Parts: sequence; structure tokens; C-alpha cells
Amino acid sequence: MSLLELREETVGYSGTTVLRELELNIEQGERIALVGESGAGKSTLLNLIHTRLGETAALVPQELGLVQALSVFHNVYMGRLHQRSVWRNLRNLLKPAKADVALVVPVLERLRLEDKLFTSVGELSGGQQQRTAVGRALFHPGDILIADEPVSAVDEHQAREILDAITAEKPTVILAMHDRELAIQFADRLIGIRDGKIALDVAASGMTPKDLDDLYRNGDR
Repeated sequence: MSLLELREETVGYSGTTVLRELELNIEQGERIALVGESGAGKSTLLNLIHTRLGETAALVPQELGLVQALSVFHNVYMGRLHQRSVWRNLRNLLKPAKADVALVVPVLERLRLEDKLFTSVGELSGGQQQRTAVGRALFHPGDILIADEPVSAVDEHQAREILDAITAEKPTVILAMHDRELAIQFADRLIGIRDGKIALDVAASGMTPKDLDDLYRNGDR
């Protein structure tokens, strides 16, 4: 089932074109990794996809978008704010309900953050904050997860754990990834961006990091 089709799309900011002549079809159940050097337009494409899909998709932005003064619980709970009543959300802000805490805890256990449940996000390490943002996206009820470099601040072992959690919980996943080897292992489809266009769209199976060298002509490897 097709989730999104882009045909001859052009997108940019402040009058500057970032991506042009986009031709892309995304099917339900795909695991897609966007690859390409820094500044190629991966984030721009992710933002376009998220805008088109709306609330059916959870987003982990590169800047994370966490509320530093609030706890890990509160930040993860935000994944379902749009589903809850204003009263329920206000109540949880002041005193989290046991039922809602019980829903969040399994997500944090999967990401090994359960001991930080009521710790303020501002007290966490960069890697812990990144896992919190992933937890918020996993708590989102939609079947689609879009993330911009969601494992850039963690070690390789933690990265694999996070990717395993994402793929176990969300049927359709679209990630921008810097680590080419992880991208190939995680995805079933690779989309490479170069010179403002989609330069590569292939199955990940059988690919090697070296096969992607042409996307990184400026040395971002």
C-alpha cells in the first residue's frame, strides 16, 4: 500500500532550492535509510515527508525538541498529547497518573531509561536525551516513524539496540543516517541524495559502504 508519492517536487527555504525534481514512492512496511553527505538535503526530505504524512507519523528531529525542564516521563508522554484531553494532559503535568506511567515505563525499559523516569531531561547526557526523543516517537500511536540521525549520540551497541526497538515497534521507518554500515544493515531500501536530487534508490541487500562512495565526494564518509 502506497503511503506517499512525490512527483516532480521542488522544496527549499527562503527562496533557495534545496531539493528538486523529486520522484519518490514510499510503501507501507518499508524500512528506508536516507544517505548522503552532510548538507545534501536529507533533513529537508524528512521534513517534507513528515509534513505530508501529518499526525500518522512520529518524528525524531535532529534537534530532538525535548523540554529540558520536564522529566523523561513527561517528554515521552508528549508522543500522545494529541490523543488526550486537555484535562488529562494538565493532570499529568502536575501529577502523573499511575495508568499513564505504566504505559510509558515499557518504552523506557526497551531503551534502558527506566531508572531516569522522573529525571529532568536537562540532567541527562546527550545519548540519554537522544533515547528519550526516540522513546517519545515510539510512544506515538502511529505506525510510521521518521527520524533524523536518531543514533548519532550513542555508541554502536546502543545504536543497534535503538534500531532494534524502532523496527520492532513501528512497521514503517524512514531514517536519515550518517553511519553507512548501520544504514545498510538496518534498511531494506537505501535512498541516496546528491546535488539536490535523489541519486540512488536501491535495495539495501547486497550493498556495501563502498558502493555509496559516489554520494560522498566531499569526504563526508
